[in-house]
Amino acid sequence: MSSFRSEPILWIHIAGLATLPIFLPLCLLFLAVGDRSLPTWLELLIVAAIGILPLLWMQLRRPFYTFALLGVALKPEILSEPQRKILCLVNTKLNRLLAVAGAVLSVLILLLLYQATPLVANIARLLPQWRGLALLLAGLFFLASNLFLQIPLSVAGVLVTKETEFAALEPLSLEKIKQDFTILGVRVNQILPQLTGKVKTEE
Repeated sequence: MSSFRSEPILWIHIAGLATLPIFLPLCLLFLAVGDRSLPTWLELLIVAAIGILPLLWMQLRRPFYTFALLGVALKPEILSEPQRKILCLVNTKLNRLLAVAGAVLSVLILLLLYQATPLVANIARLLPQWRGLALLLAGLFFLASNLFLQIPLSVAGVLVTKETEFAALEPLSLEKIKQDFTILGVRVNQILPQLTGKVKTEE
């Protein structure tokens, strides 16, 4: 029997960390646009509220559904028993602690980005100097970076589980999956056509 760690989507989510060098520099760039008319703490609060709070709330209340990727989600009713066990590990106290730790790390990253804005000031001057819009865009890019931080952290909490602990888990019921998880995207029968065949979308 193969290990639950061989589930491909877990490693795809871990690989999502590679997007941070894309989204964080864009956040930095927009933080440098325009003249600062608001107090520093207020600008940081605005960007953090957009980029951190929605994802933290989601992970604490109804975690992101692991079997979803790029706007599509595997239908809960066709999940295998090991996949439903994996979802048991996503909605745990450990993963909530990881979510809070990720939020704290994100705050520290945001502070570093704000301090680094002089490094990209010359590039930022090439953009329209609308500070309000720039803060909004900075917040959205920070939200994207946090999405690809929080989900890998959630998956990491799954991967550290021992095989014996995993074997003893009761698979999550269909009702609990729909009730306890945030399922985003079009629901499909397969997500990875290169591994599992042709994707069949829900009509």
